[in-house]
Amino acid sequence: MTRVALLGGSFNPPHVAHQMLALWALSTDAADEVWLMPCHQHAFHKKLVAIEHRRAMCELAAAPLPAGRVQVTSVEQTLGAPSRTLRTLQHLHAERPDLELALLIGADILQEKDSWYRFDEIERLARILAVGRVGFPSPGAVPDLPPISSTQIRAALAGGENPAHLVPAAVLGYIRAHQLYTQADSDGQV
Repeated sequence: MTRVALLGGSFNPPHVAHQMLALWALSTDAADEVWLMPCHQHAFHKKLVAIEHRRAMCELAAAPLPAGRVQVTSVEQTLGAPSRTLRTLQHLHAERPDLELALLIGADILQEKDSWYRFDEIERLARILAVGRVGFPSPGAVPDLPPISSTQIRAALAGGENPAHLVPAAVLGYIRAHQLYTQADSDGQV
């Protein structure tokens, strides 16, 4: 049975901490594969650039990671809005019973689990792989991710700053080529 760690999120935009999280799961043998899973529409109604842009940026972020072990899935786009982790897991279990699923999350998400739709059922369908995040209680003997956020990156871009130390170079090139997260577009809308 293939162990797949699902790394879901807005990826608005994806950044180097997302890559580090995927590499941690693979390097520690917590998973055989990591699937980056951009949400179609955020469950808490956050404004996002178009899914096509976020998927393309995820593909670029995945490219330098171990070949064949990190991929981008469009499952939430296929399922349509609203994006709900439980619905996604139920769908994947039905479509791919050969997979052992895990959710790859940061400690900040553990603090929000009460606001998730039926998190208890999510935990029944997928193993939770949590890593530390600076500013949040550690989920155990795991490393802390650096304090990088997509919000911070969007603000830097809107302010004319260069967030090259926070974003994979190919993703930053894509953002610039498509003029995403400009001053007029700083809240993430297209």
